[in-house]
Parts: sequence; structure tokens; C-alpha cells
Amino acid sequence: MTVGAILPALNAARFLPDVIGHIQRLHPDLRVLVVDDGSQDGTADAARAAGAEVSIHEVNRGKGEALKTGYAWALREGLDWVFTMDSDGQHLPQEMQLFLDAVAGGTLDVVVGTRMARTEGMPWLRLMTNRFTSRVVSRLAGCPIPDSQNGFRLYRVRLLGGVRLRTKRYDSESEILVRLARRGARIGAVPVSTVYGDETSSINPLVDTGRFFRLVFMLTFTRDR
Repeated sequence: MTVGAILPALNAARFLPDVIGHIQRLHPDLRVLVVDDGSQDGTADAARAAGAEVSIHEVNRGKGEALKTGYAWALREGLDWVFTMDSDGQHLPQEMQLFLDAVAGGTLDVVVGTRMARTEGMPWLRLMTNRFTSRVVSRLAGCPIPDSQNGFRLYRVRLLGGVRLRTKRYDSESEILVRLARRGARIGAVPVSTVYGDETSSINPLVDTGRFFRLVFMLTFTRDR
């Protein structure tokens, strides 16, 4: 089984050596792609120096577009499975094995990390937002997804082929779960840690909430996959 990891990155040069190094120590055969989404701090150089493959967006196009670049890479390279992880250290490489164990039985196609069983340290507003959006996404997908905003995931790569994603930013992570579920993907979850450091979130609460509701409207009134 060939496995890769997609790390969308925006000005993440200071985090990448530790994140990539940790992944490679635990899973030396796993391929890592860093998608530099318009960074200004040498993110691409830091990723290469740490041993990752790199794809560069010359200007910032959004996390969703960075993930699409990664999905295309995984399909082109013929990988069986691909992780998506944040590049700032919020997702712990030592927990990747939980995802691999979850798919080993062959009953799941997508595994999403969930922080909902251990929410200590999660800001109250983020917790409430995650619970609300997860309920909405679960309803649209027709299956329980307890932490739909968690970007720590494992996908069966072949199911990504032909999925039409209309969103470009954080809302893309919700859209792909619904699109895959409607195509018959079996989605499960594994518990992961809640990790917050001194990184600055790129989420704009007002703008990204508006994008989420626009996505919900689109998915409610369109049935294309």
C-alpha cells in the first residue's frame, strides 16, 4: 500500500522541518508533498531541505486550491491512500497510525480526525462552531462526521478522481466530505489530540462563515457529485 501526505502551507517555514522530520522518522516510506500557497517566508525551500516534495502556487489561492493540487498529485502518482495535515504542527504525526489502523479492515474509504472527545484547550467559540458545522455537514452527507472542520484526514485516493469541487478555501474541506459521501464513500473517524501553539489562524470568522452558508445552500439545492 502506497501512502502520501499533503501539507498545504502558507508561511510555514519555521514549522515544516519538525513536522516533516517527524513524519519521515515514523513512516520512512511515506511521501510528503508540501503545497506552498503563495508564501513569502521561504516555505518551499524549508520543505525541500527537510526532504519533502514541493508544489508552488505563485500567489495565494486558498487552502481548498492547495488541497486540490495535492489530490491531483496523489492521483497522478498512483498512491493508494493520502493524508491531509496542517503544516503548523497542530496535527501530530504519531497519530497517523490511528488512521492507518482504521482503514486496515477495508470497511472505510475516508477517516477524519475528531477532537470532540477531548476538547480541553479548544476556544469556546471554535468548539461551538465545530459542533454546529459538523451537524450540518453530517446531515448533508447522510452519515455522522463528528468534527467536519478537522483537516487531519486519510483518503482512499481513487475516490478523489472525478470529484468536482467548486469551493477554494476552508469551505472545500466540508464540500469534499459531502461530495464523497454522495458518491458512496464510507466515512469514519478516529480521536486525535487538540493542539494549539502560537500560530496565527488564517480563518476570517465573518467571511468564512459566509462561505460555509453559501456552500450549504449550494449542496442543499444541487445533487451533482
